[in-house]
Amino acid sequence: MSTAALAGEGPLETVARAMAEVRALNGVLNLLSWDQETYMPPRGAAGRGEQLAAVEGAIHDRLTSPLLEESLSALEGAPGGEPDRALALRELRRDVARAVAVPGELVRAIARAQAEGHVAWTAAREEGRYSRFAPALDRLLSLRKEQAAALGPVLSRGGRGEPVEPYDALLDLSEPGMRVARLEPLFENLQGWLVPLLDRIVARPPPEDGFLKGRFEDAAQWRFTLELLELIGFDAKAGRQDRSVHPFTSGLDPGDVRVTTRIYEDRPLSAIFSTLHEGGHGLYEQGLPAEERLSVLGAAASFGLHESQSRLWENQVGRSLAFWRGALPRLSRHFPALGDVSPERFFRAVNRVERSPVRVDADEVSYNLHIVLRFELELSLFRGSLSVADLASAFDERSERLLGVRPKSDLLGVLQDIHWSYGLFGYFPTYTLGNLYAASLFAAAGRALPGLEEAIAEGRLLPLRDWLRRNVHEIGRRLTAEEIVRDAACTGLSDGDFRAYLERKYLVELA
Repeated sequence: MSTAALAGEGPLETVARAMAEVRALNGVLNLLSWDQETYMPPRGAAGRGEQLAAVEGAIHDRLTSPLLEESLSALEGAPGGEPDRALALRELRRDVARAVAVPGELVRAIARAQAEGHVAWTAAREEGRYSRFAPALDRLLSLRKEQAAALGPVLSRGGRGEPVEPYDALLDLSEPGMRVARLEPLFENLQGWLVPLLDRIVARPPPEDGFLKGRFEDAAQWRFTLELLELIGFDAKAGRQDRSVHPFTSGLDPGDVRVTTRIYEDRPLSAIFSTLHEGGHGLYEQGLPAEERLSVLGAAASFGLHESQSRLWENQVGRSLAFWRGALPRLSRHFPALGDVSPERFFRAVNRVERSPVRVDADEVSYNLHIVLRFELELSLFRGSLSVADLASAFDERSERLLGVRPKSDLLGVLQDIHWSYGLFGYFPTYTLGNLYAASLFAAAGRALPGLEEAIAEGRLLPLRDWLRRNVHEIGRRLTAEEIVRDAACTGLSDGDFRAYLERKYLVELA
């Protein structure tokens, strides 16, 4: 944003223009990233890295404009104003402080390294060799440490005087206000009851799931996933589904939300639960306040809250007996061989608990242990007690300790997630935060919506979607994630509802 271009504008117009341009550029960034994962030809990687770097740089330039700083300061010092304006200024000030702290060249360097890292990760997966990816990851880690060092003072000024470590700076980008000091005891407590619960469940005979073996035609699975999106209330005129190696969601605008899934003909549950998961993300993006699309308030409160929406639809809804009472007949129309399977048998099969080394295929009970593993590894990388060269072996060792299973290859171990190919350190903990928030929100929805279980069994899922829209989606960034959950569920970040949910389901319903 040049001063000349904005000459004659008042502070309010300058700030509004900056927010609108940043929001639009973020949409472009998401579109480029979505295309990179779906339709971009392999040889487009080098050019895409430069494109992403250019857009990231343009966003950084707008947020660090001296004119924007002058306008923000003028508005913050002015009396009165609408409440939403004050909230928008607060959130924009947070974004500006982060941007000003990080040099523009570092922003561009990270974007280029992300593009290169993704290419290296893809090649490493094809070869099944972590060593092929390690140099790119080492570069990303180095750049992220630079970014964390630059952001550290911003966190210290905005905090309550508590100690800040490098990993906190990246964690804060995904979950504003979250700190290692809060996560470590939370994760330690989770391990304390999840490990014995997992041991207790896997000691029982596994549920029968032979009817899920065999070939499930790709095209039929695809049609069913589209039905699932329609069932949960995803607006096909405001979004679309495509395929990717690692399912994800890109929100370009409430009217343009892209979700992806993946289909394996010998693993039909993968597509079903990937679609429900990403559909939950998609509902959040479509439910964000459209009237705030040009304001920082029109974004999600945090990645943890975003994950709560995907996990709620995937697990609390999608893995419930009530859901399969209504959905199994639909699935059987695509796969008649399932016509003789009862909802109860299917319910047991989709809730099979086992020691798997793969996070995305993990059951609800073991899933958070996968997150603890990654959190511990990332923290060790940033604290300097673990090197990138030793990451693969450390991954295998901690997997065996936490999950009771050792990956048989790098592909099933350190290379399984896409996150590190982009240097997305600090994101993994949001999955566990999302699980905890999801349990509290679903419990609250059950109290607020009498007959919710019956409605789910009848395929009437819009009342739940609309409750989430009112209590979560439409709030945008007006409140923090924890404030949103507390207002909706009368509880903040806690594992109480999650523990009650798992123990009721696995020790009572599935006993």
